[in-house]
Amino acid sequence: MKRTALLVLLFLVIPIVALSLGATQVEDTWHNIIDPFNSANTAAHQIIWQIRAPRIAAAILVGAALGIAGVLAQGSTNNPLADPAILGTSAGAALGVLVGVLLNLVTIGSIGAVLCAAIGALLATLVTFSLARSALQLITIGIGVSAILTAIVGLTITVIARPDARSISFWSFGSLALVTPSALLVLLPVLIVAAALAWKIAPAMDLLSLGDASVRHIGHDAQRIRWKAFAILATLVAVTVSIVGSIAFLALAAPHIARYLNGPRNRSLIFYSGAIGALILLIADTAARSLVPPYELPIGLLTSLLGAPVLIATLKKGGDVWR
Repeated sequence: MKRTALLVLLFLVIPIVALSLGATQVEDTWHNIIDPFNSANTAAHQIIWQIRAPRIAAAILVGAALGIAGVLAQGSTNNPLADPAILGTSAGAALGVLVGVLLNLVTIGSIGAVLCAAIGALLATLVTFSLARSALQLITIGIGVSAILTAIVGLTITVIARPDARSISFWSFGSLALVTPSALLVLLPVLIVAAALAWKIAPAMDLLSLGDASVRHIGHDAQRIRWKAFAILATLVAVTVSIVGSIAFLALAAPHIARYLNGPRNRSLIFYSGAIGALILLIADTAARSLVPPYELPIGLLTSLLGAPVLIATLKKGGDVWR
């Protein structure tokens, strides 16, 4: 209960602090935050509530989505190293969006981009999963598939000569700068539905820790459980990549930190990992847009810088908490 209360307190405090920070200095910041309706037509109000607030909401939603995706990746493969980036899912989603954008079929953050990302994510996950014959091979082949697809995306962005090439390149490193309220309307329902489905299959994923043979003996299909998890995982990664690009490390770190705080059961992990992922990304995005104004730092680098030390300290203090 204390940990849950602490998470609730952090979710109350950190977004308010994030609203007050940014590249542009705002007069009467706290007045505009506490009493937003009194100065609705001022420049300060527009900066805080029309520019910063959507980014803060996006950071919370995307961070939660990636935290849940990490739980699904690790739980479905029963491997502590699994995450959407290592399985090739993130790179496949990025390639799917890039192809759609370059063919002028979609724009970043649109429903079409989500569909392109979902197709790319599912195909990449399918390739990784079909080629692997063991948990070790799954990670090794996933790293290879991810490296190939990431290289294709990077080389394509480098050689294209389009006016929007710069924005595509920046998006490939992860950025919340292009988030719009309409993008949040895409992200929110997908996250709610995916989180509900993940919660539903979480007890079945707990069984996978027993091994496929034991799962079969108690009347369940291990492969079917995995494919359900992969479908939800691909959907979460698709919608986040299509809106904010690829964000590194978060989906790997958040479940480990949550596992140390609240044990290995996947249902509790879905809640805690989603909350931790949201907090990490919110802090990283606030730092990205406020540390070196007027420049914006790549958020993927900051999530690694924030998440990696916490992950190392957590595992060092808690020992091996995997299962």
